Amino acid sequence: MDEQHKVILLLLLLFQVLLVASQTDNQDYSGVNSLTQSWSNKPQNWVGYDPCGSGWDGIRCSSSRITQLKLAGLNLRGQLSSAIQSLTELDTLDLSYNTGLTGTIPKEIGNLKNLKSLALVGCGFSGPIPDSIGSLTRLTFLALNSNNFSGSIPRSLGNLSNIDWLDLAENQLEGTIPVSDDQGRPGLDLLLKANHFHMGSNKISGTIPSKLFSSSMRLRHLLFDHNQLEGSIPTSISSVSSLEVVRFDGNQLTGGLPSNFNKLEALSELYVAHNKMNGSLPDLTGMNSLTYVDMSSNSFNSTGIPSWVSNLPALTTVILKDNDVSGSLNLSKYSSSLQLMNLEDNGITELDPQNNLPSFELRLANNPICLESGAQEKSYCQVAQTIPSYSTPPNNCSPQSCSSNQISSPNCKCAFPYTGLLISRAVSFSNFSNTSYYRELEQTLLDTFQKQSVPVDSVSLSNPFRNSTSDNFQLTLDVFPSQTDRFNTTGVLTVAFLLSNQNYKAPEFFSPYIFKGANYDHYGGEPKKTKSSNTGVIVGAVVAVLVFVVVAFLAGMYAIRQKRRAKRSAELNPFANWEQNKNSGTAPQLKGARWFSFDDLRKYTNNFSEANTIGSGGYGKVYQGILSSGELVAIKRAGKDSMQGAVEFKTEIELLSRVHHKNLVGLMGFCFEKGEQMLVYEYIPNGTLMDSLSGKSGIWMDWIRRLKVALGAARGLAYLHELANPPIIHRDIKSSNILLDHHLNAKVADFGLSKLLVDSDRGHVTTQVKGTMGYLDPEYYMTQQLTEKSDVYSYGVLMLELATARRPIEQGKYIVREVMRVMDTSKDLYNLHSILDPTIMKGTKPKGLERFVALAMRCVKEYAAERPTMAEVVKEIESIIELIGLNPNSESATTSETYEEAGGVNTQHPYREEDFSYSGIFPSTRVEPQ
Repeated sequence: MDEQHKVILLLLLLFQVLLVASQTDNQDYSGVNSLTQSWSNKPQNWVGYDPCGSGWDGIRCSSSRITQLKLAGLNLRGQLSSAIQSLTELDTLDLSYNTGLTGTIPKEIGNLKNLKSLALVGCGFSGPIPDSIGSLTRLTFLALNSNNFSGSIPRSLGNLSNIDWLDLAENQLEGTIPVSDDQGRPGLDLLLKANHFHMGSNKISGTIPSKLFSSSMRLRHLLFDHNQLEGSIPTSISSVSSLEVVRFDGNQLTGGLPSNFNKLEALSELYVAHNKMNGSLPDLTGMNSLTYVDMSSNSFNSTGIPSWVSNLPALTTVILKDNDVSGSLNLSKYSSSLQLMNLEDNGITELDPQNNLPSFELRLANNPICLESGAQEKSYCQVAQTIPSYSTPPNNCSPQSCSSNQISSPNCKCAFPYTGLLISRAVSFSNFSNTSYYRELEQTLLDTFQKQSVPVDSVSLSNPFRNSTSDNFQLTLDVFPSQTDRFNTTGVLTVAFLLSNQNYKAPEFFSPYIFKGANYDHYGGEPKKTKSSNTGVIVGAVVAVLVFVVVAFLAGMYAIRQKRRAKRSAELNPFANWEQNKNSGTAPQLKGARWFSFDDLRKYTNNFSEANTIGSGGYGKVYQGILSSGELVAIKRAGKDSMQGAVEFKTEIELLSRVHHKNLVGLMGFCFEKGEQMLVYEYIPNGTLMDSLSGKSGIWMDWIRRLKVALGAARGLAYLHELANPPIIHRDIKSSNILLDHHLNAKVADFGLSKLLVDSDRGHVTTQVKGTMGYLDPEYYMTQQLTEKSDVYSYGVLMLELATARRPIEQGKYIVREVMRVMDTSKDLYNLHSILDPTIMKGTKPKGLERFVALAMRCVKEYAAERPTMAEVVKEIESIIELIGLNPNSESATTSETYEEAGGVNTQHPYREEDFSYSGIFPSTRVEPQ
């Protein structure tokens, strides 16, 4: 090692000699060197002493001075140090999409007096925004959104007299909106050249200052959504005639819109939903540019719909959901451009004319008109479906079957795309099934990249999704490289910069937008740099020698380390023999499931952030994740107290890899390292059946939908029992293990307790009792003999839960016993009025309910031999749906406790009468029939 140290020292001395020939200013080199001392993952070609002369990635120079530092999307980690002030000629600084950059912004950033563009989008910065940024008077672009900044909006930003784009959204900023005052202190009202105020998703409070707006402003996009603003919208807003998008939704505003609001003739999108506004619906007559209006979840009142809905020529969307609109809805006249009118949860009593439905989508669920007999079958009374799926189709070619993490591009080439989320903050269309919008986005993106000479082969959009929290519309964007299967660093930097700095101009229907880039881990060969001078050749040669020596040494050490790690992994990993034993019959060949590292899943879930949490329970938490491909997944992370043994965890993976059915949740992969057990599933967007029945998810389940959910779950179970080889007993069927997809189709989930029924088991498995109390088969509980009929019993309880919306054990009452007590087959609806869910009793009598309950009671028979098979259950539910006149193939915190018996046979019935006689503790909730 001593000899190696001597060689390195000699090379460093040689660099010092050559430094005098560098093309980079010494101050700038020292500044960059100091800046990156705390960084990891900096570009690979950042070697030597001449950033300008050697063409370091992300650095641009002029006359030996560094003028641009563009390092977006490089997965940099560390902090931004005060050394940044050394780069005094810097006019562009972009560190966006580096979530590993944390800490505070140094006040010394205010010394960069030449800075025109500062973009720190989607990093991990925190603390207050430094006042010193207000001294950067040449700034035209400031994007600090999607970080963790706290404190108030600095008044000093009012000094940025040249600012065009000001984006502070998606932080933790609080306090009031600063405006200039009599003491000479600046405020946002002085930013007369600004086109964009983007302040949404913070904690900004107080009233909206009247002084904020003036006729001298040129604002186009005013976004203060999802804050804590109160009071009314000031009339002064109407003086800003240039406004195109206004968002004040998700606040606590009161009153109505200003009476002169219709002076904003250039306004295209208006969002004031989810406030406390009231009074008559405003008069928007004359606002001929208006395309999208959302006033939902307020207390606006109106008899019928105002005339401007019919007269505005560009109007596509009117959302007045959850207000006080009443009376008759006149459909004889409306704007020809209209795509959606949402009047759910109002007081509409009739349509005029009744049988002349409009060409646009009309939503009237939960209005009096939809409570009339037979109204639930009307299209406008149905619960709105989610956004249709979309993925860019191939360009007249056949998609390739790609290896590893590669994806087939629209031009059918396997590659590693650069991926992220393209998010519209004010989408102005509602017809998401019209793919022309997506095609236009794709074409404009591709045109921008090609005009900038970026090596892009094609772009792909997928996974359209509307965020119910922010009301933003997002798409996954994949950008594919040309001529090779992966981007080099320069390619990623260029693509990321064009999107982070808004150089890509989105179509009006998608503007304003933001982009959130993912880390790129597949860099290819970097372009070779050439120099005309002899000095450059010498420096390059010395650098090459040094790099070769260091890389060779590190590669050797890395290889040794990886070999040792692989050996340890093979000894400790219970999955290590899967590949070797694939023909032995002891483990299945995995189909589509892949091994994810812990670091991968931590990255895909933004370090398992609370914002990504979509579910939790005794087992741990479920997180939404976005793979490097842009695909949404659900990642189930076991809690420390609910870890399975390695064998049991492996069993669940094996089971899921065997089964493939549209009513079963698909497994995509798993993680078993660093003391973690995680399963990666396909993302099911509408949560659990339990959440829907309880009202937690906000999804209204009518009787028809419940029948179809029951049918989907039954088909999934029938597949496990009769078509899987060998058959599989789920052993934990319950409403929290039934998930609902985009079309509210049921998918059976969670196979952690499942058992294989092999030939040697002769129809049953003798095993310790596991399951969930309330759903648990009593015969299995008492005999430890597990059969497919145990799943049938649990499914029968689930059917009763669908009919009653009650938990299996609720306030000391067992649902099966309660139904038995009330049920009388000689009476209408079997005398179940007092126990049925009132939601399904609205309007007409739920057809087929008696047969449905009778089937459920057969499923929960005391003895397994008396219960039907799941195949018989499927046929019966199909018959009920057909009886109603529908096609069964068309799409469309519990008090139960998890039970695990340590051993021994139970001689007592699990649901004895005396076990649930809690009347002294819980009051009775039973209501006698009227």
